[in-house]
Amino acid sequence: MFRPRRALLNIPGDDWHKLEKGAGLDVDCVCMDLEDGVALNRKEAARATIVQALQSLPFGRAERLVRIQPLASGAAEADLRAVLPAHPDGIVLPKADADGLRRVSGWMDEEEAAQGWPAGSLALIAIAETAQTMIHLQALCSATPRLQAVIFGGEDLAADVGAVRTAEMHELAFARSWLVLHTAAYGLQALDVVYTNFRDPDGLRSEARRARELGYAGKQVIHPAQVPVVQEAFLPDEAEVAWARRVVEGFAQAQAEGRGAFAVDGRMVDMPVVRRAQAILARL
Repeated sequence: MFRPRRALLNIPGDDWHKLEKGAGLDVDCVCMDLEDGVALNRKEAARATIVQALQSLPFGRAERLVRIQPLASGAAEADLRAVLPAHPDGIVLPKADADGLRRVSGWMDEEEAAQGWPAGSLALIAIAETAQTMIHLQALCSATPRLQAVIFGGEDLAADVGAVRTAEMHELAFARSWLVLHTAAYGLQALDVVYTNFRDPDGLRSEARRARELGYAGKQVIHPAQVPVVQEAFLPDEAEVAWARRVVEGFAQAQAEGRGAFAVDGRMVDMPVVRRAQAILARL
């Protein structure tokens, strides 16, 4: 079972003030960015700042991730050589494909062996954000046992296919569901696209709830104000928890009495319903 990743906060890797602030937030994941959030002439500074943050900032319960540059940039290996010795909890690979994940995982293997860390202890997260990646999701999801989650890069995907972005996300509906089907099939987490209007908590809440209904485990965020909105949206409410507990308790009692079928709230319960109840409780 992977750790909860309800809210994944992206922070530019060269901004020490924002990294300090992010470390103090009650957030599931802090993702220190070396890619889009950093200007080309600030990459070296960002590497050094991220290393300093990993070595000195108290991140509390937050998972410490580093988003490196795409392999096609030619800078991904240098990013890894710089940040891996500072022992982040995981690496996020943008513009990911199966071959790229295997290459990055190999470099992580080398670092774990060199440092004496447990093999496979560093997490790997992929961003699926191109049409080519989306039509080869089976290969991506099965590329390496190190892979734990796949992020839906909806903004880049829309640009790649020439879609017109809408608030309703109709243009991304198929791809958004397609990704969840593949991550579920391979036991991975699906993390939803960023909501770019950080001044619209109601729109964010609605989009996050829809993502949870689809099967997503969490969502990327780009502003501290988005963190509590997203984390709450991906937690079951009191009514869901109460129902799930009744189902699980009813299942246990039925099994103890040798009964296969039982009812909760006037409705018959079968194993798919029991598994759904167990999944709800696992989110707590």
